[in-house]
Amino acid sequence: MQDNPIELPQILDGENKSSPFVNRIRKNYRHIRKWAKRSDTNCFRIFDREIHQYPIAIDFYAGRFCIHYYSKSRDNDEPPQTVVDEVTQALKSIFGTNPDSIYWRTRAKTKTTRQYEKIGESKEFFPVIEYGVKFWVNLLDYLDTGLFLDHRETRKLVASQSEGKRVLNLFSYTASFSVHAAAAGAAYTKSVDMSNTYTAWAKDNFTLNSLSFKNNEIVRADCMTFLEDEVRSGVKYDIIIIDPPTISRSKKMEQMFDVQVDYVSLISGALKLLAKDGVIFFSTNSRKFVFETGQFPTCTLVDISGKTIPIDFHDPKTHRCWKITKE
Repeated sequence: MQDNPIELPQILDGENKSSPFVNRIRKNYRHIRKWAKRSDTNCFRIFDREIHQYPIAIDFYAGRFCIHYYSKSRDNDEPPQTVVDEVTQALKSIFGTNPDSIYWRTRAKTKTTRQYEKIGESKEFFPVIEYGVKFWVNLLDYLDTGLFLDHRETRKLVASQSEGKRVLNLFSYTASFSVHAAAAGAAYTKSVDMSNTYTAWAKDNFTLNSLSFKNNEIVRADCMTFLEDEVRSGVKYDIIIIDPPTISRSKKMEQMFDVQVDYVSLISGALKLLAKDGVIFFSTNSRKFVFETGQFPTCTLVDISGKTIPIDFHDPKTHRCWKITKE
């Protein structure tokens, strides 16, 4: 845990009875703020599309606000100015927020495969805290921020089981699962991602938490190819995390990755690396994903999605997560 208590803004006085939107944000924040103070966390969601007229999610990152606009149009994916103005005014009235602290992201149907796309060069990184563990976040330069908040409880779950264990993190992104595991006393972690950007970011996250690279290896590789090589090496892991993109068409991959098509070979490869009494945590954000459990007759598969959705995420389909063990 941190030496100093985290700082979270107070709500300004006054109710806006004419705006259900403003009142909802205020109510959500009051609730999550109490939890966050107890949990040593300063990054969380304060609005999750609960009101139909506002197709947005608002995430709080250590004093800054990231607004995700969910566009229904393939042609025009920018948020209407009326929505931008109303959100800006709402955050100002509740927190006294400066517009410079508000960042917008568009979640459009046309952007589902551009996982590694860079959209800026600000290099404006700043640290946030999650359950006492620190991570670098960037709200300007990439389609994603560096920390998927919906997996906060999944990371906590993995960390709670990691002490003294060997942990493999596939599609590791900025290695947040690995950093939590290492901070919780994992004997060894290996994080695998094919992006130079994200493997470098992962190293910065380990450094930020004063965690040694001696027992925390970061590998840049296509995860499918990596699995084949790792199986031949005979290495075994106690915990394997698999949180792949729904679809990826990166030029660095030998072929397009589709979670619905590739999950069987992905999990089958991971099972070959699993130590006795080991566990695989497999998750996906694909709402259309169908897990055919019959593909793994020698495994016990438990859907733990309900336990991994954080209290600040109101959509039960935010992600799905399974715990997989060998019988």
